[in-house]
Parts: sequence; structure tokens; C-alpha cells
Amino acid sequence: MKVLVTGNAGFIGFHTITKLLQRGDEVVGIDNVNDYYDTSLKESRLALLEKTARETGSKYTFIRGNLADMSMVNRCFHDHKFDRVIHLAAQAGVRYSLENPHSYVESNIVAFTNVLEACRHAKAPHLTYASTSSVYGANTTMPFSEQHGVDHPLQFYAATKRANELMAHSYSHLFQLPTTGLRFFTVYGPWGRPDMALFKFTKKIIAGEPIPVFNHGKHSRDFTYVDDIVEGVLRPF
Repeated sequence: MKVLVTGNAGFIGFHTITKLLQRGDEVVGIDNVNDYYDTSLKESRLALLEKTARETGSKYTFIRGNLADMSMVNRCFHDHKFDRVIHLAAQAGVRYSLENPHSYVESNIVAFTNVLEACRHAKAPHLTYASTSSVYGANTTMPFSEQHGVDHPLQFYAATKRANELMAHSYSHLFQLPTTGLRFFTVYGPWGRPDMALFKFTKKIIAGEPIPVFNHGKHSRDFTYVDDIVEGVLRPF
């Protein structure tokens, strides 16, 4: 298959493309390599993907670009015909959305609109996109279920990802574009984001410093290993 993966310099995108290359698929990746966290980690992931492509003999193309640039997205879909599109690019982070909401509008709303439009006009066979467990927001029913209402997100980040779900639903209905949204629960593993809890906890432990706990410790968290996430992303095809 020929697969487009957005956000391929990111944590989950990197692992997804690695798996695709290892099984022999042709992959095109897009990422703007922004500085939300240390770009050297992202560049190292990109270098390793190039190495994996050489070792496996799989064809891999990297496009350094911003998905909010509609002309760039349209050129990509014009130059390539994809069997599957996996949209993992997004502005992540709950707390950062309090500081820079416009970044979330650009990366999570405008960029996703461009991807949907490109998939629509290219008649993409299927679009898989990343959502988040944060959309459950004020819902207190456990365990979470796809059948639960998710109309009360509690952070702007979650609101933009819920908007993605509604946008994809409308495109599926209006233009018969098959879409699948996956609500990821906090992902961890090798090459993970340094702003995630496990890395922060480890650094504090090594330094002999106390671990910061929010909400007076009155919360719980689900973690998912990245290999399980990748399996879920790729299992349908």
C-alpha cells in the first residue's frame, strides 16, 4: 500500500511509519517539525526513519511542511495517490492550550480541514485520524465507552479534537469519505515526548525531587504502550 502519515516526526507517527516500512509499505510523511518540544528529538526520529527505509528497501518520502498550508496539502495529494491516509499531526498538550490557543486552531482545525478536503477531492479510500481520551471531559461514567456523550470537553485542546470528530462525521455523511477516529489514552514508550508524565516523573526521581501532583492527587490516568497504539492504527489494513 501507499500510505500518507501526517505528523511523522512525532512520537506516534514515528512508530507508525517504522512499522509500515518494516512490512514493506510505501510511505509519505508530512511534518512541520515545530518547536513545541526539543526539535532535536524530532530530527533524530526523522533520521532513524530514513535509516529504516534504507535497511528495509521500502520507499519513503518526507515532506517538511505545514498542513495549515492548503496549497502544500493539495500538491501532496496531486503528486501521490494514497491507498490510506493516517492523520496523526496535531498540536498536543492540555496545559499549553491555555497559553497558545491559536496554535490549536491552526494545527487541529485548519490543518484537519485541509486534510479532509484533500481526501474528499482525491477520493481517498479511507482516513484514520487521532482523537483523544480528553474528549470525555466532564463525563464521570467509568469505564469510558464510545457510546458515552462527549459534549462537555474541559480543555480547549479537547474541544478542538472533539471538533475533528464532528468534522469527520459530516464529511463521511456528505461525501461518503470513510473515516475512523481513534481516541488515544496517554501513550508512552521509546522515543516518547519529554513533556509526558512518565518522563517528567523519571527525571524528578533521578534528581531526588518531589513529583508534582495536580488536583490534590484526586485523579486517575490510563496509559497505553505505543506498540499497542500502532497495532490499533494499522489493524484495519
